[in-house]
Amino acid sequence: MNPSEIPVAAEPLVAPGAALLDRAVEALEAAALASERGTRPAGVIAVPADAYARVESAKVRASLERVLMGRDPEAGLDALLELGALDLLLPEVKALVGFGDGEWRHKDVWKHTKQVVRQAVPRTEVRWAALLHDIGKVKTRRIEANGEVHFFGHAEVGASMFDRMQRRSSLFKGDEKLSSQVRFLILHHLRASQYDASWTDSAVRRFAREMGNGLCDLLDLSRADITTKRPERKRRGLESISELALRVRTIQEMDAKVPPLPKGVGTALSARFNIPPSPRLGELMKMLKSAVEDGRIDAQREADYYLDWVVAEKLIEL
Repeated sequence: MNPSEIPVAAEPLVAPGAALLDRAVEALEAAALASERGTRPAGVIAVPADAYARVESAKVRASLERVLMGRDPEAGLDALLELGALDLLLPEVKALVGFGDGEWRHKDVWKHTKQVVRQAVPRTEVRWAALLHDIGKVKTRRIEANGEVHFFGHAEVGASMFDRMQRRSSLFKGDEKLSSQVRFLILHHLRASQYDASWTDSAVRRFAREMGNGLCDLLDLSRADITTKRPERKRRGLESISELALRVRTIQEMDAKVPPLPKGVGTALSARFNIPPSPRLGELMKMLKSAVEDGRIDAQREADYYLDWVVAEKLIEL
């Protein structure tokens, strides 16, 4: 049976107080099964939101991740909503329900979020980020006089909301690596979509360096975030992300073959400016390498070229 065919009471039944904990656990299990199997067990009823506070955090997180990682996460997320779990566990997500919905000129953010989760690669950090990437939109919606809608800064606001969520709940307690990566993806989820073919190699290098180890997850989230119903627009969006990924890979391979600085620059710096091998010398070399990678100076030039640049930039006192 399709989840949408399972009758849901207009006014959710409420479990007796003595059984609230068991009913909350049962509801979480039902949502997980809805995601994993595409069908929700019959007879599971909603419980008051505060009942979910009684469920141990490890059980809550395990259930939520089963919902996110299942083959039909939209069905699981709808079950969490209908069974009252989102109200307490993820109020930032609950606030997305009906936000937009044709009222203004922007898509329903709840429907968009569910689609992004479904389209995302099944990696835990990417699925969590897909669920939370747009939570900042509720606080940043701006409607212009002509009816245009903007969400300026929603990625930054979303990252701050995630910080507050962390302080409020213990969902990611003991897994700082996961929480850090999810926050990173929320904060930067728009970066890849801002790519344009006019970006210089230096700009691509800078983007890749700033994204660091999160680059692969970010590109996968960006692909999932394309939910337009216009085939041509979707094709262009996916091709743009693929082009960016290819340029990053090509430039990194090229840079790995050709070092940014020629041999002997460190020795020349030490001799000309009387700097012994030291952290200061290492810092100057690091600045030179960064300048090459950013395109501010050329790679593989004669040593004097780099020494003159150090002087011109006043990186050393003569």
